[in-house]
Amino acid sequence: MNPFYITTPIYYINAQPHIGHAYTTMVADAIARSRRLLGDDVFMSAGTDEHGQKVERAAQKAGMATPVFADQVAAGFRQMCRDLNISNDDFIRTTEPRHHRASQELWRRVAANGDIYKGDYEGWYCTVDEIFVPESQLVDGKCPTCGNKVERLKEESYYFRLSKYQQPLLDFYAANPDFLQPAFRLNEIRTFIEAGLQDLSVSRTSFAWGIPVPDDPQHVMYVWFDALTNYLTALGFGTGDESRVEKYWPHVTHLVGKEIVRQHALYWPAFLMSARIPPPTRIIAHGWWLMGGAKMSKSIGNVARYQDYAAAFGVDALRYFVMREMTLGQDANFSDEAILTRYNADLANDLGNVVSRTTTMIARYCDGIVPAAGTGNEADRSLETSISSTIETTRSLFDAFELSVALQHVWKLVGEVNQYIVKREPWKLAKKPDDRQLLESTLYHSADAIRVVAALVDPVMPEAADRIRRMLGLKQEQWAHLRASTLAAGARLGTIEPLFPRIEKTVEELRAMDEQGATQAVGGGVTPAEDNRISIDEFMKVELRVAKVLEAEAVPKSKKLMKLKVDVGTEQRTIVAGIAEAYQAEQLVGRTIAIVFNLKPAKLMGIESNGMVLAASVGDGQPVLVGFDQDVPPGARVR
Repeated sequence: MNPFYITTPIYYINAQPHIGHAYTTMVADAIARSRRLLGDDVFMSAGTDEHGQKVERAAQKAGMATPVFADQVAAGFRQMCRDLNISNDDFIRTTEPRHHRASQELWRRVAANGDIYKGDYEGWYCTVDEIFVPESQLVDGKCPTCGNKVERLKEESYYFRLSKYQQPLLDFYAANPDFLQPAFRLNEIRTFIEAGLQDLSVSRTSFAWGIPVPDDPQHVMYVWFDALTNYLTALGFGTGDESRVEKYWPHVTHLVGKEIVRQHALYWPAFLMSARIPPPTRIIAHGWWLMGGAKMSKSIGNVARYQDYAAAFGVDALRYFVMREMTLGQDANFSDEAILTRYNADLANDLGNVVSRTTTMIARYCDGIVPAAGTGNEADRSLETSISSTIETTRSLFDAFELSVALQHVWKLVGEVNQYIVKREPWKLAKKPDDRQLLESTLYHSADAIRVVAALVDPVMPEAADRIRRMLGLKQEQWAHLRASTLAAGARLGTIEPLFPRIEKTVEELRAMDEQGATQAVGGGVTPAEDNRISIDEFMKVELRVAKVLEAEAVPKSKKLMKLKVDVGTEQRTIVAGIAEAYQAEQLVGRTIAIVFNLKPAKLMGIESNGMVLAASVGDGQPVLVGFDQDVPPGARVR
């Protein structure tokens, strides 16, 4: 078994986790799961970075003792791993004694090599990014990375001789061109180094929330010297038993956001070189999730909570969306409309449809027993070829960390299977006894294809993959042994269930239903709760009112959403409703409708919506607005 070590960055605990943290963790998990399916000996670590002035200040702002604050926020990140079905082998907190030992051991090794010395430091310090910024790099007196104000600091400090490693780093990059991906990130780092490196301040005395410097406890370690060491801590570095370090460290991959590339690709290799430890094998830098065209940030209020989307769509659907939507290394946009579209198009219409078709027809026409393949014909062989090609391509793309492209290829196969079934029309073959062999061959090859699809999506959607296998009566398959046309005939199907039921509501409607306890997330989609009845007291909390539509316009880049300006008697409001496919704007102006008046505001496609329009769902989900057969004034209560 080949050792493989994958790490997430350790997340800073000045705030609770959001979709950006969740994304990195889910991608690392998918990579780890794919390696296990290939038979590798995998170790995955995640964790939290808990030291530094920023955490100390966040605790003060929250009115809490710093250790208590750290415990509380770190628990949220640990829970995130459980919520998102992350298969990490360790969760490291930098406040743990084992990490103190590891960081101090690394310091001692670097100091023993003559690369740490004491001096005075004065400069501009960014508390947000925990870095000193040269005055020449300030932008309007602010940090060039995060845009926040910097502080002028002067204090005694230990320095790391970073300048000593300018040429060794350049030589290392030249010898390891795949060290940092995507490649343009390595070019950026190389250009930065070639401009000249200055020695790096690696300790502070102005606060105490950190790991004490060995033999000089008045100093605490600079947060990056401390934080980066976590990747070794998780392997037992500094314990006296470094067998796991020897086993896994030569095969480590760090997955990080692009904003911390310099710390990982420049500082970290230099620290390790000084300590006589090999630099990481590979660093993969992903882009940012954008919302409303800007990087997600709590300060501007455009942060998406992973919990909301996991509750509305299911964890597997969220995992699929983020890995399909973002090409690793590039930025991507996160929006309610995008995830809902992906869910219905890719998961409900494509994957869910082909699984439902295949299993239902085997149950109906073959008594729930997987039939034999038969001799096959050109169409069957063509599908087999596509399956084999998709297996090889997907394995190769996962190995190259191209998860989005890998999923595109899997969905191409899903589309081919759907077309194969449409062209064969097994429902017609079942009516003709002479076509029995062709019917069974069709159903066998369809089932074999979805078996392979389940195996290939397993790293990204482990629960959905397992549900497909249960329906087919199968166990998990290793990628190393995955082949076309190896489904054993005669297997009995398990219970057939909807994989990803289509959602005919907006994300905001799903959230509102979830808040009212009317729905719950199950598996891949949303299904009714066992008992969704509410009490009269609960119903009375919902304030329904009459509104008159004053203006209406379709929301750009959305097929379903319509922006309405309505009169509710006491004021005028903007409401975004998912009715654009059923109504034209001109049909709505002057219309009297019913709305939920006391719903919390929510942003849809960047527009704040203050209320919810009431509509019935008929036929294939077509909305029909609730109306009145008499003139009712705006603002009247609906009882």
